[in-house]
Amino acid sequence: MDTLQEIQQLRTELERASYEYYVLDKPTMSDYDFDHKLRRLEELEAAHPELVTPDSPTQRVGGQVAEGFAEVTHQVPLESLQDVFSFEELAEFGQRVHEVVENAAFDVEPKIDGLSVALEYENGIFIRGATRGDGRVGEDVTQNLKTIRTIPLCLPDTLPRFIVRGEVFMPKSVFQKLNEERELNGLPLFANPRNAAAGSLRQLDPKIAAARQLDILVFNVQYAEGISFTTHMETLEYLESQHFRVIPHTFCGTIEDCTKRIEAIGDGREEFNFDIDGAVVKVNSLSDREILGSTAKFPRWAAAYKYPPEQKPSKVVDIVIQVGRTGVLTPKAVVEPVRLAGTTVTNATLHNQDFITEKDVRIGDTVLVQKAGEIIPEIVSVLKEKRPSDAKPFFLPDHCPVCGAAVVRDEDGAAVRCTGAECPAQLMRNLVHFASRDAMDIEGLGPANVENLVSAGLLKTPGDLYSLRVEDVAKLERMGKKSAQNLISAIEKSKENDLSKLLNAFGIRQVGQKAAQLLSRQFSSLDALAAAGEEELTSIPDIGAITAQSLTAWFSAPQSRHLIETLKAAGVNMKSRAEPTGDKLAGLTFVLTGELSAFTRKEAGERIEAQGGKISGSVSKKTSYVIAGEAAGSKLRKAQKLNVPILDEDAFIAMLDSENSPQKS
Repeated sequence: MDTLQEIQQLRTELERASYEYYVLDKPTMSDYDFDHKLRRLEELEAAHPELVTPDSPTQRVGGQVAEGFAEVTHQVPLESLQDVFSFEELAEFGQRVHEVVENAAFDVEPKIDGLSVALEYENGIFIRGATRGDGRVGEDVTQNLKTIRTIPLCLPDTLPRFIVRGEVFMPKSVFQKLNEERELNGLPLFANPRNAAAGSLRQLDPKIAAARQLDILVFNVQYAEGISFTTHMETLEYLESQHFRVIPHTFCGTIEDCTKRIEAIGDGREEFNFDIDGAVVKVNSLSDREILGSTAKFPRWAAAYKYPPEQKPSKVVDIVIQVGRTGVLTPKAVVEPVRLAGTTVTNATLHNQDFITEKDVRIGDTVLVQKAGEIIPEIVSVLKEKRPSDAKPFFLPDHCPVCGAAVVRDEDGAAVRCTGAECPAQLMRNLVHFASRDAMDIEGLGPANVENLVSAGLLKTPGDLYSLRVEDVAKLERMGKKSAQNLISAIEKSKENDLSKLLNAFGIRQVGQKAAQLLSRQFSSLDALAAAGEEELTSIPDIGAITAQSLTAWFSAPQSRHLIETLKAAGVNMKSRAEPTGDKLAGLTFVLTGELSAFTRKEAGERIEAQGGKISGSVSKKTSYVIAGEAAGSKLRKAQKLNVPILDEDAFIAMLDSENSPQKS
């Protein structure tokens, strides 16, 4: 077998295996065999790049990061639908249809709360995918769509041109896991799966989109050259034959049948692995659709029934406080069981103290409860006429209910946080941050291994890391003796880190990587910093009153002192190794772009900051210099447009080595 034949055979086998696994949910190829064949294909294509094609399974995740999305004019507009909010309005829609087409029949489908896209194929090969946009012009998100495993890159039939429409969504289970990971890493949570899907599909880096595990259901043939259909049901059957995952659909002869199906979809919405916000009713006959036509805004042959938010009364039995992984105290109302949107609700979020005060929610109150976005139960209002006479206003505690540490309110928001450095509720997040690259940089101690160690009871505070033993770690799942030894060695190595990394690892509010570096240059040791008062701290440039208060409060807390003593006893370095601060670049702002050969961007930034300069992520008229390495992109072009001085790497090194301060631009 020659190379081309082997490549073609591997592609066919892998594409079939993906279809069986992701679409049919009936895999016939083992994960090991799939990975082995994919690796072989990657090797062959790397050796013969001229044989790489857009439909190859290796092209699922491109390495190229886009600078923006190109506009795409849809060959067939992606129309929106007219909403109806009651079965009376649905009946009126049916009457309008029957006035034009007497015996029209319908199709009913769940309305996915996701992001609508068009997928274009030429000769059976996926060539482009675009968002709906305004219906006529969308954005080219082809590379991100290729990461969705349920989108076939090549079709069994090779029609000259074929365009389908589908809805990209994030499965509920993936959404929940993603938000758990974001909370663990201190990132803002996505409000709902639709926002998460939209944000993921519009990532400029396809690798990020791939990690989000998006899915798609296809529901319409937009354009087909070389084949014709008579009904919508026929098009869906054809889409299934072309290896697409197709929207669940039901044929309904009458509007009355549609009503029953819509009710059934609503009652069973929890069974779907995607969020829905309604149901879509479509005329089945394609010739009937042509007769009905469209208005300036909507097709006359379809309507979207929107489920009303279901609200029911319930009694607040208690208000409990949960402490999240980032230390935020979240109040939750425990309510008498009530059935909402297909599930039994026993609690509802109260968000924060401001929400409780605004709604005036009290224990014993009768409240109206609904599911926000059909997902999270929340309290809509209080039925104050039913309030018991002894109900008292509720206020969040001033100490953490988990560890007893003092709590503080965010200066820029409504969140109230626990300040405990060893709070059990925050252990996972604190450990992940403590071990992260910009903190103690413990290689191999990511979220999965942290969770493994915590679940085994081996870690209760960050200080416990330095008492771990190889034999204990080696017993854990997915860990052998070699992996355990590597982890212990990485932990041991972290003891020698500079004080700045330890400071960042503590996760003190307002003290990130830059502030930690600045403080470590100003103080010789952690003890010296801990002894500093607010006045001394605020005398340091870029350290404001809020940061100073946060530092003094953290160092005075019992849990913080205990953690420091534990780390000292373990031999963790508590002294600054920073070189004396220079001021040669004081008052200058630099922007880095492209790849440098002598050092990384991070190292270049540290050299600049060590001499008093500042780093910015964007170019403006206030930028002093742009340092441009290989493959510099849009930042270089903007610098040229604004006449900002540009330095290549040699000129930048010469500036650092020079004894004279450069002139300000």
